[in-house]
Amino acid sequence: MRTKLSGFLCVWAFFLTPDCVSGTFPKAQNVTWDSLNFKTLLTWSPKPVNYSYTVEFSKQGQNNERIPSCIRTSETECDLTSGLTDLKGRYTADVVSEPVRGVTSDLTEDPYTTSPFFIPYLDTVIGKPEFSIIVSDDQKKVTLYITDIPTAIFNEKKQRLTIRDIFKDELQYKISYRKAKSTGKKEKLSAGSEIELTDLEKGRSYCFNVQAYILSRSPGKQLGELSNVQCSPEEATSIFEEYSLTVIALAILAIIVIIAVVIAVIVLCWRLWQRAQRKGSDCL
Repeated sequence: MRTKLSGFLCVWAFFLTPDCVSGTFPKAQNVTWDSLNFKTLLTWSPKPVNYSYTVEFSKQGQNNERIPSCIRTSETECDLTSGLTDLKGRYTADVVSEPVRGVTSDLTEDPYTTSPFFIPYLDTVIGKPEFSIIVSDDQKKVTLYITDIPTAIFNEKKQRLTIRDIFKDELQYKISYRKAKSTGKKEKLSAGSEIELTDLEKGRSYCFNVQAYILSRSPGKQLGELSNVQCSPEEATSIFEEYSLTVIALAILAIIVIIAVVIAVIVLCWRLWQRAQRKGSDCL
């Protein structure tokens, strides 16, 4: 019965439109949310040949919506940033396989693939933060100034929001730091974007990494991307500040011993050579 009805629809559409196709289209595969700093793309595969895709999305419990640029498209991604207005909403999307523009089909329902659920507030990846390092004049304190990452979200005044604007008190920063040329590291959490560190050795260079930390997220999604490494400058120090007197004395003693051994070897070799020369003369 469904086959007869589909054939009738295609015959009827033939008189209204120049083209009508029968049969089905491949379903979209690998439908995935790809979101960084709230710029959210829906991606899928494969590239369509002689058919197109339309994306329909909705917040849980509401009707489907469409983005004009993602209707009968030959692309395999759709920017849904502007449509996900409730950042704490739970969204899903259908990627529908359809004929290209100007062509109809005899299908009563086009094939589609449904995405996993996506909640922007909980699932978007937070990118690498940028920060600067200031060392106090007395070399006893290092302050990190972190720039809150801008997002793809704008407020009513068309001003771009930062992750601080969105997450508010739930946003913290995790700081990892270590002495330059050392593998051991320490970590610290800070609720603010200005972090003072006072447990550092005076004059030593330290290297820092920073990443966002969102308290309300599941453990696997709490941390953002790790920043690039930045190191504080190292104050020039004398050998007496760098090493203890004991170490310096032992080093001097070791050098004296090495020199004495070298001299003794040279003298011994010289005497052996002279003795060999004398024995050679006696033989003559």
